[in-house]
Amino acid sequence: MKQYLYNSLTGKKEEFSPIDKSNIRMYVCGPTVYNYVHIGNARPAVVFDTLVRVLRANYEKVTYVSNITDIDDKIIDAAAAQKAPISEITQKYTDIYNQNMEVLGVQAPDIQPKATEYLPEMIELIEQLIEKGFAYEKDGHVMFHVLAYEKYGALSKRNREEQIAGSRVEIAPYKKDPADFILWKPSTSEQPGWDSPWGFGRPGWHTECSAMTEKNLGLPFDIHGGGRDLIFPHHENEIAQSCCASGDINNPQSFSKYWIHNGFVTVEGEKMSKSIGNVILVKDLINQYDGEVIRLALLSSHYRQSFDWNAKIIHQAQVLLDKLYKALSDLSDENVEIKTNEEFLNFLNDDLNTPGAITFLNKKLKEYIAGVINKKDFKQILLFASKTLGILHNNPEDWFRAKANDLDEDKINSLIKKRKIAKANKDFKTADAIRDQLKEMGVEIMDSAEGTTWKPL
Repeated sequence: MKQYLYNSLTGKKEEFSPIDKSNIRMYVCGPTVYNYVHIGNARPAVVFDTLVRVLRANYEKVTYVSNITDIDDKIIDAAAAQKAPISEITQKYTDIYNQNMEVLGVQAPDIQPKATEYLPEMIELIEQLIEKGFAYEKDGHVMFHVLAYEKYGALSKRNREEQIAGSRVEIAPYKKDPADFILWKPSTSEQPGWDSPWGFGRPGWHTECSAMTEKNLGLPFDIHGGGRDLIFPHHENEIAQSCCASGDINNPQSFSKYWIHNGFVTVEGEKMSKSIGNVILVKDLINQYDGEVIRLALLSSHYRQSFDWNAKIIHQAQVLLDKLYKALSDLSDENVEIKTNEEFLNFLNDDLNTPGAITFLNKKLKEYIAGVINKKDFKQILLFASKTLGILHNNPEDWFRAKANDLDEDKINSLIKKRKIAKANKDFKTADAIRDQLKEMGVEIMDSAEGTTWKPL
């Protein structure tokens, strides 16, 4: 079965052709651990976890590496502000990140390297770049000289002026060129650092990923992923470092063959911003919604598109999961094995078309309710969707029990009372609207001569 992925490097959707079919190798940039993760951080984790699941449906072995950045100026600032050791800050937020992602159904990567564990490899990488003439040292700083690498800009498609304008490194006297970026920088006695040929210091942000990918996956590897915001300068700089040190300077794919990037996340149509106050933290979301609801909502838009987090999309995910769990409960006596459903997998193999796969699930659900589809066939579809989309891992009884516990009984009873008054006043439009409101809350009401009772849907 053919699989297609949009390759940011070539700018087109391509048939996925592994370097080694016996072991698909993928690397995704993980979090910088200095604070709680927000919904924007969760999206790539969910997207690439889903891609790994699809790859494992197609191939026998997949090696998935996703790193933890535990040395960074933001971490240093957070440690100073909280008056805590850096190791305490990074361990705390690494644990929180992994716990949050587990709630969202994100399986742990096969390898989760930490930057601080790879300093010898980073120093060796920098030495190779200096020796080959692609990097230089001045005033304790080691810089990559962008003009020495002709292919720079191949991924981001930025021209010379755009590269300079978009550089995250300040103009400094130790730089030969404004676009040059840091491989190593000096540390003060109060800052974390390591001994190196260029003095006591620490690596630049980009250096770690080049070192960790080569160490854990070898070069070239199949897929490099991350958010679209990482294309420039981070991923562009990774290509430059790795191709110049260990790969083919004329072939950016001698580092990674395919580059996959997910789109940005907005909230109610606006960019997330601390100044606006609309940054949504995962730790808060999982106190409001089941992790599967959040996960399905994140998968409801195509990964390359921008994703808008809003109440409607959460509601739609909740309603669909309730229906699917109801079907699973009804099918509990049907004994079936998990088998590949090619029609469903075809959507996911088409550049991870999760909206198409979800629409297919909805269609088959309607066919099941209408009695058109065989019960065993539908349950097999549900189990395969569970495996590849990372949903439906709860016991249906537990799912609905948890939902019942989350219902606001006082609000429900208040609405039932208002409905009773509306009916007494023959205001049937209002009474019907309240019934619909309760249904949206996950409540079914039942009228009888004794009065109105309710139960979770």
